[in-house]
Amino acid sequence: MISLDKIYLNFGGFDLFREISFLINPKDRIGLVGKNGAGKTTLLKLITGIEKPSSGTVTLPRDTTLGYLPQQMHITDTRTLIEETTLAFDKIISLEKEITKTNQEIAESEDYHSPEYLRNLDKLTELNERYSILGGENYEAELEQTLLGLGFERSDFDRPTSEFSGGWRMRVELAKLLLKKPDVFLLDEPTNHLDIESIQWLEDFLKNYKGAVVLVSHDRAFLDAVCNRTIEITLGKINDQKMNYSSFVNWKNEQKEIQLAAYRNQQKLIDDTEKFIERFRYKATKAVQVQSRIKQLEKLDRIEIEEEDKSKINIKFPPAPHSGRDIVKAKHISKKYDNHLVLDNVDLYIEKGEKVAFVGRNGEGKTTLARIIMNELGYQGDFTLGHNVKIGYFAQNQAQLLNNELTVFETIDEIAVGDVRTKIRDILGAFLFPGEDIDKKVKVLSGGEKSRLAMIRLMLEPVNFLILDEPTNHLDMKSKEILKNALADFSGTVLVVSHDRDFLDGLVNCVYEFRNKKIKQHLGGIYDFLQKKKIESLKELEVKNNSSSRSTVQINSSADEISFEDKKEINKTISRYEKQVENTENKITELEEEIAKLDAILSQPENLDDHSVFEKYNDLKSELEITMQNWEQQQKKLESWQAKKIW
Repeated sequence: MISLDKIYLNFGGFDLFREISFLINPKDRIGLVGKNGAGKTTLLKLITGIEKPSSGTVTLPRDTTLGYLPQQMHITDTRTLIEETTLAFDKIISLEKEITKTNQEIAESEDYHSPEYLRNLDKLTELNERYSILGGENYEAELEQTLLGLGFERSDFDRPTSEFSGGWRMRVELAKLLLKKPDVFLLDEPTNHLDIESIQWLEDFLKNYKGAVVLVSHDRAFLDAVCNRTIEITLGKINDQKMNYSSFVNWKNEQKEIQLAAYRNQQKLIDDTEKFIERFRYKATKAVQVQSRIKQLEKLDRIEIEEEDKSKINIKFPPAPHSGRDIVKAKHISKKYDNHLVLDNVDLYIEKGEKVAFVGRNGEGKTTLARIIMNELGYQGDFTLGHNVKIGYFAQNQAQLLNNELTVFETIDEIAVGDVRTKIRDILGAFLFPGEDIDKKVKVLSGGEKSRLAMIRLMLEPVNFLILDEPTNHLDMKSKEILKNALADFSGTVLVVSHDRDFLDGLVNCVYEFRNKKIKQHLGGIYDFLQKKKIESLKELEVKNNSSSRSTVQINSSADEISFEDKKEINKTISRYEKQVENTENKITELEEEIAKLDAILSQPENLDDHSVFEKYNDLKSELEITMQNWEQQQKKLESWQAKKIW
C-alpha cells in the first residue's frame, strides 16, 4: 500500500497540489486524469521520489518495487534488441553466472568432505531455489512473448536498437519494465507509441496483472478497459471515484450541475454578506453583527469550479492560399533503410480539399511516406507536389524542438507578424494558456502543453496542405476537440497520420491503409473503412489474419480497373442512399410512436366512439405500410451500390 498524505506542492509560483491524500492499494487499477498541466506527470514523479513535495509525505512499504514509464526517455543504442531487453532480468542473469561459477568449483574439488565443498553444495541449492522463484526457467520464453506482444518480429531480435524509430525504442523500454514485474506500474501515456494491436495486448496484460497500476492516458477506450478507479486532478485537488473513466464522466456531469447550483447559492450568500458588512461597518449598533458576518466569511469553505473554455469555438487555421487541383501525385514509390524495405512500389494521389488519414501498424511506413512528401527523405519512383502547394508540418517530436528557455508568450511572439502580434494573448487563451500561464517557461510545461504550443506556431503561418504526424499524442480530451474542429473547418488539404479512431471520425474522407509494405486506398470516413473491413474497431483490424490474401488480390485487381473519379462518384451515390435509408428509418420510428400513442387512446372505453381518432389511426397505418415499402426499395439500391464499392 502506497500512501500520499496531505501533499502540497508549489510549482513555478503557483499551487499545483493543495493537501491531496489518497492510497494506492495492492490491486488497484487507477486512471489518473485531468487537463494538461494539472499535474498528472508530476504526481507520478512524486510517487517515484524523482520530485519532492513542498509539504506532506509519500510513504512506500519497504521492498515495494515501482515500474515507472515516463513520456520521454533517454535511450541508449549500444545493444541488439534481445540484449537490451534481457537487461530486465539482471538478477536472473547474475544468478546464472553465480550458479555456473559454483558448479565449476564443485566439479574441480577433489575433497568431497571438505567444509568448502559442503558449503558450495548448500550454496548451489540456495541459488537454484532463488533462480526458480524468480522464474529463471521461463524467462527467455517470457521475454519472447512480451516482445512479440508489443509488435516486434522474431527477425528483429538480433537487430541493433539504433535501427528502430523512437516509438519502437520506447517499446523496448516498456518491454523491460513489464518483464521486471514491479509491485506498482506507473505509466505515463504508454499508448502514445503503440499501434492498435499492441495497445490491445497491453490492455490484456495490465488487466490480468497481479500488482497495482496507475495509468495516465488520454485514450478513453484504454482507460475503460484497464481501470476500475478514476482519480481526477482539478484545481490543485483530487476527485477519487471507484469507477472507470466513462462512468466517471457521466457521474461528474451530474455532480457538476449540483456543484454549480451550490456555487451560485454560495456566491449569493457571500455577496449579501459583503453588502451587509459594507452597509453597517461604521454603525456602532451593528458592530457585533458585522464582526459575526466577517468571521462567517473567513470560515467559509469556498466552492471552486473550473471555468469552461468558451473561446475554443473561434479557433481556426488561416484561410488556405490557392493551389492547383493536384496536391500529391506519387507513382511506384519505394523506400529502403539500408537493407530494410519499408515501402514497395506504392501509389498515392491526394486532391485539393481532401482530408486523408494514414492508418496501420507502426513501422509500416506511414511517417516515412509523409516525410517523402515533405522532401525530407530520398526514394525511388516518381513524385510530384502540386502547383503552389505550401506545406505545414507537425511531426511527432515537434514539441521537443521548442526553445526551453523562452516563455510561452515569447515562443509565439518570435514568429508572429502583422496584426497577429496584437492577438497573441487571445490565441494563447483559446488554446488553454490563460492569464499568467503565458509567462511560464517552455521547460516547465507538460508534454501536452508543449504540443499545443507547437500547434499554435503551425497555425500562424498560412498554408494549404497540413501534414500532421500523430498530432493527438500528449493532448487531453479538450485539446483534441479544439484541434479536430479547427481541422474540420480548414479550407485546405489535410493528411493525418494517426491511430486515434475517435479523432479521425468525422474528420477524414479518405483512408490509406499501410500493410506489408503496400498501401491501399479506402474512400469514405474511418467508420466506412472499419465497416468495409467487417470489423468493429481498428484493434480487430490489426489482429486480423491474412487468410483472405487471395481474395484481396482479386479485389485489388478489380479495383484497379475503376478510375479515381468513378470511385468518388460511387462513394457519393452510396452516401446519398445511406442518407435516404436513415431518413426513412427515422420516419418509420416517428410513425410507430404516433400509432402507439393512438393505441393507448383507443384502449380507453370512452374513446371508442371518436371516429376522428379511428380515421387518423388508419391513415397512419397506411402511411407506415407505404414507408416500409419505400425503405425496402432504398435498401436494395443501397446494397446494390455497396456491391460495386469493392476497393
